Amino acid sequence: MKILVIGSGAREDAICQALQKNSQNVVFCAPGNDGMKLSGIKTISIEENDFERMANFAQTNSIDFTVVGPEEPLVNGIVDFFKRQNLKIFGPNQQAAQVEGSKTFTKRLMADAGIPTAQYQEFTKLEGALKYLKSTSDFPIVIKADGLAAGKGVFIANDLVSATETVTDLLAEHKFNTKKVVIEEFLEGEEFSLMAFVDHKRFYPMPLAQDYKKILDGDLGPNTGGMGAVCPVLNISKDIEKEAIETVLKPFVTELYDQGIKYTGILYAGLILTKKGIKVIEFNARFGDPETEVVLPRLESDLSEMIFSILNHKKIESIKWRQKGLNLGVFAVSKGYPTKSVFGSLGDRDNFKNCSLTINYAAVKREQKQLFSHGGRLYLMQAQAESVEDAQKKVYQELEKMDQTNIFYRRDIGKNSI
Repeated sequence: MKILVIGSGAREDAICQALQKNSQNVVFCAPGNDGMKLSGIKTISIEENDFERMANFAQTNSIDFTVVGPEEPLVNGIVDFFKRQNLKIFGPNQQAAQVEGSKTFTKRLMADAGIPTAQYQEFTKLEGALKYLKSTSDFPIVIKADGLAAGKGVFIANDLVSATETVTDLLAEHKFNTKKVVIEEFLEGEEFSLMAFVDHKRFYPMPLAQDYKKILDGDLGPNTGGMGAVCPVLNISKDIEKEAIETVLKPFVTELYDQGIKYTGILYAGLILTKKGIKVIEFNARFGDPETEVVLPRLESDLSEMIFSILNHKKIESIKWRQKGLNLGVFAVSKGYPTKSVFGSLGDRDNFKNCSLTINYAAVKREQKQLFSHGGRLYLMQAQAESVEDAQKKVYQELEKMDQTNIFYRRDIGKNSI
């Protein structure tokens, strides 16, 4: 099959590499990045929101189907655009993508489905938000931008002063182009991610993963787009996993269908195990990043055949996942990320080509024989091993060999599973 993957990050790199496991597939990535070329991925210089050029490429090159990686083109309606051109594309349509595009839309869906989540209030006016904050003593409190913020739109405010600063940034300064905020109770517990392939009423869960969002070791500092991940999650029991599928995933998919939203694509549930049970932190309308980079390497079934079946609404009889060991990935990011990234050389590209571990590339550029940083998150290095400790040893030994001048990474990814 000929397949087009839309996006430019490490998640899309992982999707491409999973699709390339079938040697009969020809995989293109648009726009991709220079690092992907090191593993033989064909990159196409079309921006992810240029729907017309993207669709024209799919038509001209007889693409069998397109896979959408990032959330922005989904929320902007790329699936609807492709379908009007009679092109097969894997992802939810614009209406369904609101599960990520609007937190209030999703909160209401969860309420209708009886799915447990944090109590919340929503505000479009700064005055109303400030009045609410002054009336509450429930700190810490969570403040979320109601829209897309590349994983950086969630803030935990420990007091009234920081909460006031955050809502002012969002509603007065319109950080992330925010027009509405959700203020909700702070939930304590163990966080984990549950993703699933969804075909209208049918869904196929993936193994659990755990993302490390904070910039610093020990889960300190501001949220990022993700500093690393592990799959499976050893400190979440199989009983809890089954409960999450039955009490969150199943009723949410059913509620979408019952409300006339025929969801096709990936559904991501960010969950937390609290003292009162499982609660939903968020839903996303696509593969998680960096969870995808550690989940898809464990897939033993043919990803392209699975997606083709879903697009044709054919039931998948079985999906094989690796059962032994685990996969652990660590993101190397630019120094100064997530506030002000420092750009510079990442070293000779041959150091990357000769690495013994799998690397998924994100914001990198190639100039002659070197790779350079071109954003915040640069590349994720991941290993498969029988234990967390062995996986950590493999990854950190290889990361130490890389040029350290302009990169930073957490040194405790996987700590929750030890």
